[in-house]
Amino acid sequence: MDKGLKAYFPLIRERADILREIQGKPHLLQRFSGWNAQQQETFLDCCSGVRGVKILYDTFFKEVMDPDVAPELLEEFLSLVLGSGVKILYVLPSDSPRIADEKSLLTMDIVVQLTDGSIANVEVQKIGYLFPGQRSACYSADLLLRQYRRIRGERGKKFSYKDVKTVYTIVLFEKSPGEFWDYPEESIHFFAQKSDTGLELELLQQYFFIPLDIFLRNRQNKPIKNKLDAWLLFLSTDEPEEIVRLIEGYPEFKRLYEKVYKICQNMETVMGIFSEELLELDRNTVQYMMDEMQEEIDRKRLELMEWQKVCEEKDRELAAWQQACMEKREELAGKQGELAERREEIAGKQRELEEKREEIAGKQRELEERQEQLAEERRMRYLTLIRQVRNFALKGVSEEECAEMLVADLGVVKWLYHAFQENGNYGDSQIMELLNSSDRKL
Repeated sequence: MDKGLKAYFPLIRERADILREIQGKPHLLQRFSGWNAQQQETFLDCCSGVRGVKILYDTFFKEVMDPDVAPELLEEFLSLVLGSGVKILYVLPSDSPRIADEKSLLTMDIVVQLTDGSIANVEVQKIGYLFPGQRSACYSADLLLRQYRRIRGERGKKFSYKDVKTVYTIVLFEKSPGEFWDYPEESIHFFAQKSDTGLELELLQQYFFIPLDIFLRNRQNKPIKNKLDAWLLFLSTDEPEEIVRLIEGYPEFKRLYEKVYKICQNMETVMGIFSEELLELDRNTVQYMMDEMQEEIDRKRLELMEWQKVCEEKDRELAAWQQACMEKREELAGKQGELAERREEIAGKQRELEEKREEIAGKQRELEERQEQLAEERRMRYLTLIRQVRNFALKGVSEEECAEMLVADLGVVKWLYHAFQENGNYGDSQIMELLNSSDRKL
C-alpha cells in the first residue's frame, strides 16, 4: 500500500521531532540511552508510524478493552468468539489466587458476568504457560466455584443448581505454547465436555484458545474474511500495511488506534510504557526458561526414581537367584556342572546390575550439573542487579527511583546502597557474598 500510517493518523509525530524532545529533556534522554540500539529503533519506529503500535501492550490494551469504560467493545469481541450475542452485566473482581509468576505473564485478566448469568474470563498471555490446559481448567473451576458460592449465598434456601451458569475461558496467546504448533492451520481451538454415548448434560465449562502468532502467520496478506478476523488482526499485528488494510475494511477500528496514538503524544508516558514492557519481557523470558528447566529437572528426577526401582527389582532377582543356588547346592551336590552354569548366570545378573548402577550414577551427575547451571544463572542475575544498582548509585539516583526503575525490592536496594557506602573498595562478587550472608533475599 502506498499510503503510510501518518496519512490516516496525523497525530503521529516525525522521527526527528521525537528525537529532539528526547534529547531536550535529560530524564527522557537517560531512559532512552538505557535501551540498546534495537530497542531504540523499535521505539522510534512505533512512535513515528514506521511500525504500528502493539495493542497488547498493557496500557494500550486497557485503554481500548476496559469493560468499565467501553463495554460494547468487549461485548462485540465475546459475541464473535462465542458465536452468539452477549451483553455484559457487570465486571467481576479478578481476585482468584494466582501464583506470582503466572500473573507476570499476563497482559490482562478480565472477568465479566453476562446478562444471562454466565461468566466470561478473557486473558492475554504474552508467553504461553507450560500445561495450558491444566492451568485453564483449574482457573475455570475456581471461577465456577466462586459463582456457586455467591449464588448460594444470595438465594439461600431458594438456591437451585440450575442457577449456576456457564463459565467461558478465552485465552489469547501472543506467543503460543508448542503444542498449538502441532495444528498450524488452526487459529481458534474450542473445548467442551462431551459424552461418548450422545447423552447431553449441561456441563458448565467451555474454553477458547486463540494463538495470535499462528493466526498472523496464516494471514500472509490474505483478505480479512469477517469481523472476528478483523478483531484478531487488530489485537495481533503491528504491520502498517495490515493496519491500513484493517481500518479501510473496518473503519470502526480507526478510532481505537486514535486513542492509542493520543497516548503516544505524551513522550514521558509512552517511554514509560515501553520501558515497562521491556522489563516485563525480560522477567517473563527468565521465568519461562526457569519453568522449562525445572520441568526438565523434574523429568530427570522421575527417570532416576524409575532406575532406582529397576535396581531394587534386580536386587530382588539377585537375592532369589542366590537362594536358588543355595537350595541347589544342598539338593544336587553332585551336579557341579549345573551349579557352574547357575553361577555364570548370577555373574551376568551382577554385571547387568553394575551397568544399571553406573547408568544411574550418570543420571545423578547430569541432574547435579543441571542444578549447578540453574544456580549459576541465579548468581549472574544477582550480579546483574548489583551492577545495575551500583551504576544508579554512582549516578546519584535515589534508592526509591532505583528500586522503581529496576522493579526491585526497595529493602534490597537500600541494603546495597548502604553496602556500597560502607565497602567502597568491594567488587560486585564481594558485595554479593555480603548479601548472601545477610538476611536479605532478592
